[in-house]
Amino acid sequence: MTEETPQPVQPEQSASVPDTSAPDTSVPDAPAQNTSAQDAHDAAEHEPLTVTYERLRHSDDPAELGEFARRPLPDRGDAAAFSRATALLEAVAGNLHTDVADRVFLAETMPFPNVLVKLSVDPDPSVREAVARNKADKNWLVGRLTKDDVDEIRDVALRNPNTSWKMRMEGAEDTRNGADILDYLSRFGVDDDMSGPAVLTSMIRRAVALNPNTGADTLARLADDPSEEVRHAVERRNATNDNGR
Repeated sequence: MTEETPQPVQPEQSASVPDTSAPDTSVPDAPAQNTSAQDAHDAAEHEPLTVTYERLRHSDDPAELGEFARRPLPDRGDAAAFSRATALLEAVAGNLHTDVADRVFLAETMPFPNVLVKLSVDPDPSVREAVARNKADKNWLVGRLTKDDVDEIRDVALRNPNTSWKMRMEGAEDTRNGADILDYLSRFGVDDDMSGPAVLTSMIRRAVALNPNTGADTLARLADDPSEEVRHAVERRNATNDNGR
């Protein structure tokens, strides 16, 4: 009998063992894309209000501040966004690194007391004058500016229709005020387009008559005023002038 030659046993290949003999040519996963500019903007919009407020309050970047100053306000229907925007405008308005032109823009266009209060004490007279001219002012706010140290600002504030009768009275008495604004005040209650309570307007015209800065033409008109008190004030003023000669 012929003896068979034994065949060598081949090792079994396990399906679970990977073949590492060939180099790995697979492509790694692509890294996540960088956050877009819009995403960054959205992130800033949703950061805590106090964080953004303090950044703007202390910012020394006029471009950043100007962008916030000129940014259109959200719709009032979105109460949270609208409230946030007006709060941030307060920070921008109070920051003197905001360009004067942007502060004047806010002073002319904003109806919000929290913003206008900041601007009403601005060291630049052009900003305070813009606040004084703003017809959205509350009477107590424009009243502050009727007492400003700058003549032009007092003049503009006293012409603002929201100025209170009390402030007009005090303006008529203020000896810092000149003949032009006194003549304007002297027309309350007598000109058709400057009506008001008879007692209050008469008191204003009387105060104008007694102010030493009132011009001769204004006095001559007030001498024929419908109010007896005003006419007597003119007589008293003329008598004082005659005695001072």
